[in-house]
Amino acid sequence: MLSTAVLASLAAAPAFAQQGDGTDTAVRHTVFKPGPSDPTPERLQAIQLPEGFEIGVFASGLLNPRILAVHPAGHIYVSRREQGDVLLMHDADGDGRSDGAPVPVLHRPDAHGLAVHGDHLYVVTVKELLRAPIQADGRLGEAELLLDDLPDGGQHPNRTLAFGPDGKLYLSVGSTCNACNETNPEHATLLRMEPDGTSRSIFASGLRNTIGLGWQPQTGELWGMDHNIDSLGDDAHAEELNRIELGKQYGWPHVFADGGLHPQTTPVGGITKAQWRDMSEPMVMGYTPHAAPMQMAFYRGQAFPAAYQGDAFVAMRGSWNRKPAAGYEIARVEFENGKPRAIEPFATGFLVDDGNAQIARPVGLAVLPDGSLLMSDDGNGTIYRIAYTGAPARNTRGSRADAPVPAGPMQQQASKGHSVPLAFDRPETRVRRDADMSVQSQAFADGQPIPSRHSEYGEGVSPALRWQPVEGAQSYALIMEDRDAAMPRPFVHWVAWNIPAAMTALPEGLAKSPRLTDPEDLRQGRNSYGATGYYGPKPPPGTGVHHYHFQVLALDRMLDVAPGSDRDTVLDAARGHVIGKARVIGTYAAPPAE
Repeated sequence: MLSTAVLASLAAAPAFAQQGDGTDTAVRHTVFKPGPSDPTPERLQAIQLPEGFEIGVFASGLLNPRILAVHPAGHIYVSRREQGDVLLMHDADGDGRSDGAPVPVLHRPDAHGLAVHGDHLYVVTVKELLRAPIQADGRLGEAELLLDDLPDGGQHPNRTLAFGPDGKLYLSVGSTCNACNETNPEHATLLRMEPDGTSRSIFASGLRNTIGLGWQPQTGELWGMDHNIDSLGDDAHAEELNRIELGKQYGWPHVFADGGLHPQTTPVGGITKAQWRDMSEPMVMGYTPHAAPMQMAFYRGQAFPAAYQGDAFVAMRGSWNRKPAAGYEIARVEFENGKPRAIEPFATGFLVDDGNAQIARPVGLAVLPDGSLLMSDDGNGTIYRIAYTGAPARNTRGSRADAPVPAGPMQQQASKGHSVPLAFDRPETRVRRDADMSVQSQAFADGQPIPSRHSEYGEGVSPALRWQPVEGAQSYALIMEDRDAAMPRPFVHWVAWNIPAAMTALPEGLAKSPRLTDPEDLRQGRNSYGATGYYGPKPPPGTGVHHYHFQVLALDRMLDVAPGSDRDTVLDAARGHVIGKARVIGTYAAPPAE
C-alpha cells in the first residue's frame, strides 16, 4: 500500500514549466509586414489566374470582412470581427457586384465564424455560439444563444464552424499560444456537437489553428489546413493539410509537419517528444511556411471546368514573419480519386511593389449559386468575385456537382465503440482463474448516487477508489463507463492502466495527464468526451438516472500501450492477461434545468 503522502501527490496538477533537455537551437526570425496598397484597376488586371478565369470587385469599403457564408437562395453573409457584426449582400441582377450597400443583420462583439444550416445562420464568437432564423429576404430573426462557454481565445480567438454530411456541427478552437501545453483540453482542437450545441465533444486534438476545413465531396472525408508554428525561422515549417479523423492527435505543440520536433516545448508526464510523435498523425501534405491558411471551400459548383470538381480552394492570408512574404493568394488543393495530389497557387498577384506591399489579404472563401468564387480581403475591405469565362472542359473525374457528399465516413467514425458490451462483460476481460476481488469508493456506496462534486456539473474531480489486491497481479487497469448513454453507448468516462501492483487505491482528484510520473508510468487514455483522464458524469437533463461502472482489472503484466490510447486498444492488449476483476456502480441524474 502506498503512503498517504504518495497518494496525495498523485492528485496534484501536472507541472507545465519547460524542462531542460540539452537543446541548443539558434533561430533567425524576420518580422516583415507588407503594407496595404490601393487595388487599382491596373493592379487587378495583373492578378494571375489560370486561363479562362477573371477577377472583379464584388463589394468594397467593408473595412474588415472575414468569413463568408452563402444560403442557396443567394443570401451572402460576411462577418466583420473588428466591427462585431454580420453583413448581408445580394447579387439579384447577376452582374457580379453586390446590389447596393450591405445590410447589417446581426451585431455581436467578435463575430467571426459563419455557417448556413437549413434556414438558420450560425455565428460563433470567441466564447459564444448563436443561431438565427433566416427570413425570406435574408435578414435574420432573433438570435438564440446556444453556447457561452467556449474556451477563451488567447493568440487564436478566431473560431470557425461547419456542418458535416452527418448533420453534426464541427467547431474549430485554436491554441492560446504559439507552442505550449494547454490547460484546457478544448484548446487546439476540433469540437463536434449537435446543431443545438448539445453533446459537445473533442473530435480531434493537436491542431494549432485549423480555420479552414471541409468535406471532400467524392469521399466524405474531413480535411483541414492547420497553421504551423512560428518563431523557428523564415522557412520553418510547412502549413499542414490534414485528414482529420475522430480521436486522432495531430502533433501540436511538440511535433509539426512530417515529424519535426519543436526545440522549445516539453511534454508533460515524462513523455518524450519521440513518443509524442508516435502518438501523432503526420500531415498529408505541406504548403509554404507562414502562408497562413484561412477559410477553405470545396468546389461543387457547375461553372468552373470539370477538372476543378471536388478540389479545395484555400485563402492564404499571408505572412508577417517571413521575408520574402508568403501567402497573399488563393491556393488550390487538387484531388484525384478523392485523395490530394498537389497544392498549387490559383490566384496570385496580391503582393505588389516587389513584394513590399499588398492589395489584398485573403480570408474568406465561398462558392455562389452561380458557381463563381467569392474571396474576402480583410486588409483593404474588399470582396472579390472570381468567375470562369472560358470554354468548358470535359469532365474526366466522373463526379457530379449535385451528388450528395457521402455521410458514411463520419457516421462510421461516430459509431466506433457504440452498442458494445461494458468492459466487464467483453471477451477481452475473461478471467483466467477464479480470484476474490472487490472495489469500493469512499465517495459512494455500490448502487448509490455519486456526489455532484465528482460530476461535470460540479467540480469534475475523480472519486477515490480502493480494491482488494489479487495474488500474482503485476498491474491494474480501470475502465469507467456509462451504460445508459445514448451515443456512444457505453460512454467511456475514464481509462487508466499500468497502475502498479503495489498500489490498490487511487486518490480523489487524480491528475489528467496521459502519463503520470509518480507512480512511474501510470497511463491514462482518451475518454468519449475526447480528453485524457477522468471525465465526470454529465447526463443530459431529462434522461433519468445513469449508471456508472467503475471496473478494475487485475493483470499479470504491464501493458505496452501508448499514453492517450482509447478503451478498445487497452482491452485488446489486456486480452488473455486478466486474472481478476471487480466493479462498483454509482448513479447520477442531471440536475433540473433552470
